[in-house]
Formats: sequence, structure tokens, C-alpha cells
Amino acid sequence: MNHNLVTLTDISKSFGDQLILDKLNLSIRENEFLTLLGPSGCGKTTTLRILGGFEAPDGGQVIFDGQDITNLPPNKRNLNTVFQKYALFSHMNIEENIAFGLKISGKSASYIKDKVKYALKLVNLDGYENRLPDSLSGGQQQRVAIARAIVNEPRLLLLDEPLGALDLKLRQDMQYELIRLKNELGITFIYVTHDQEEALTMSDTIVVMNQGYIQQMGSPEDIYNEPQNAFVADFIGESNIISGIMLEDKLVEILGAKFPCVDIGFGKNKPVDVVIRPEDVDLLSPEEGTIQGVVTHLIFKGVHYEMEVEANGFEWLVHSTDMFPVGQKVGIHVNPFDIQIMHKPESEDEEAIGVNE
Repeated sequence: MNHNLVTLTDISKSFGDQLILDKLNLSIRENEFLTLLGPSGCGKTTTLRILGGFEAPDGGQVIFDGQDITNLPPNKRNLNTVFQKYALFSHMNIEENIAFGLKISGKSASYIKDKVKYALKLVNLDGYENRLPDSLSGGQQQRVAIARAIVNEPRLLLLDEPLGALDLKLRQDMQYELIRLKNELGITFIYVTHDQEEALTMSDTIVVMNQGYIQQMGSPEDIYNEPQNAFVADFIGESNIISGIMLEDKLVEILGAKFPCVDIGFGKNKPVDVVIRPEDVDLLSPEEGTIQGVVTHLIFKGVHYEMEVEANGFEWLVHSTDMFPVGQKVGIHVNPFDIQIMHKPESEDEEAIGVNE
């Protein structure tokens, strides 16, 4: 098991009277690809900036490899940051851009030349040394920015929405590049994004944040399949989130019908939130379903059909490789294993914090 490279302890930060981070605790293991995921304003970028030394926390500690670096300036930390705005020096060629940090730290010319060559090779830009940034595409400029960061051999690379300005195809290519780079270089990556798919594709660990709190932390599979609250379920992919009543262990009432499930420990006749992913809703002939409904919308999405089914007063979102035309009566069935039960938050504040049972 890799040891913790970075530990944030009780980090708090306010801007004016707005509390952005409230006693945040987070540990990041060496060689991990950890993503901070959440809507804008959730505190993820502030967390990254505190890690990088660009913001000072109001309270709490940043420990890096056993050393307290809370008050160290960015250039004294063994890490580098790649921002969404690449900020390349337009009057310098690519080689000079990448070599900038090495020059400042007084490395020899031959060392710098070798390093720059190696870094360009890593980001698939062999032979671009003498080009100027303006002659490169957005994706190439972003790769130069990443090369500029990795050439300094940081133990930790901070990436703040670095693919945000790229089009979809380029983003997907860059996602694979980043995973490959992390594996080749053995650097710890901390990545900030509001893009769920990006987080699910790239991360070893995802930290879902909302309103300055960590809602849930786990592997992409955990976060997707076992969301701990309605915020996480709704934020990561599409979900049917329905109010239900936990009648007893392993039996939940949804929209007036009884559905077997696998959850226990919620008590008897307790109100709960029920999460069912669209791909886990099985459409059958009406008499075979637990409840009956009618298909109201149908879109072909390439891999699957996306349908809406009106059943017992709820619009179910369904993804299926089978097509049921609009107007067709269907039965809805869900495997017990695919029903996820969550506590209902009692208050808005509790909703913000996320009830971690």
C-alpha cells in the first residue's frame, strides 16, 4: 500500500463572509490519481490552490511527505500546477517555455536540453522545440503546459480543469495521455473537474465535493454504484431518485408497489430515497412487471435507446438495448441488487454535508 504523500487536516477557508471550505480533511496516497469533482463553487479549486500554495488557509495544516508546508510559497513545494489557461509565454519558443523552470533553478544547458527532449517525447510533440505557441492547436499547447510541469520532476502534479477548453475528441485523447503519463512517471496526480465522465474515466479515487464538504470519497465504481446520498447519485451520471418507504429489511415500497432489495438496517416503515440507474430498469411485458407504465419518449443514443416511461405518477428514465415504441404498455422490473437505498436528509444543512452512514 502506498503511503500518504499529502494530508490536509481541518482546512478552512472563507472569502469575506462566505465559507468555502469547512474543516476539510483529505489524504492522498503516493502515485494516486485523485480527482476532486463537484459543481462550480463547491471548493474544489480552492482546495487545489491551497495545496499549490497560491492560497493560504484560514485554519488547518497541509502536510507533504511528513513536512508541514502550510506556509511555504509555491516555488518551495515539490509540486507543479497545470491550469486551464495554459499561460505559455508567447514570445518564447516551445523549448524555452518548457525549460523556464529548469533555468530558474540553475540547471546546466545540456541537462535542460535532454530534459526538454524527453518531456516533448512523453507528450508526443517530438521536434516541436523551435515552434512558437501561437502556431500550435489548443491540444498541443495544453501538452506543452503539461511538459513544462513534468520536466521539473514534481512528486505531485496539480491539474485544474486542464482539458476544459478542448473539444470532446481531443479531451478523450488527452485523458488517455494523462493516465499513460501518470503510469510512466510515477507522479501523484490531483485533478479538478466538474465533468463526471472525465472523473470516472481517469481516477483511482474520486472525491465528490459540494458546498465545501466532501460528500463521498471512493473508487469510480463505488461512487457510481453505491452513492451515499442523493447529491452524489444525481451528480454522477443519470439516476431515477424516488421517495420510498423501507417497509422492513430487504423490502422497499416505491410508488405504491413493493420491491425486494438487498439493503438492511434502515428500520421499519422509514422514509428513504431510492436510487435506480436508468440501465438497471428492465422493461418487460406489462403482466411481468412489478408496476406497469407507458413509454412516453424514445431517443436512439447509439449504444442504447433512452426512454421515458410514465408509471405510477413517476417519469422513469430507462436505458436499454431493446426498443419499446412510444405509447407501448410495459412492465417495470428492477433486480433487488440494483436498488440503492439512502437515508433522506432531515434538513437543508444535512443535505449540504451529506449524511455518511
